[in-house]
Amino acid sequence: MPYAPPSRCTDPECSEFATKGSRCDDHQPIPWRGRDNKAERYGISSGEWRKLKAKVTTRDNGCCYMCGAEPVDPDDEDAEPHELDHVIPISEGGARRSLDNLGLACTSCHDAKSKAEARRANQRRRKAR
Repeated sequence: MPYAPPSRCTDPECSEFATKGSRCDDHQPIPWRGRDNKAERYGISSGEWRKLKAKVTTRDNGCCYMCGAEPVDPDDEDAEPHELDHVIPISEGGARRSLDNLGLACTSCHDAKSKAEARRANQRRRKAR
């Protein structure tokens, strides 16, 4: 089966052949560019985030604050650990670092809460138009 002829890089000022995707090696996109991290999103470094999670885990005995799910067994490879969550989202006026506004959430509760928060944020954006 014949191969397609090599194409040129999609950068307008480049005449090199594309090596990966539609760009040459010099014009490949930067991985994760434009994606925020916790430090940029919350103004909290990853080390500080881990310390807050350790404090909340100790305070709540590792249980989910929404459904009361027990902490996961560290020997169980399939189990996902509980996630640190802002009870009142920062976008809705919640405190960033206050232990009163932080809790552990199991994966299913965290996913459901995140979807509900995203829905509310989208509704606010639509109303603002």
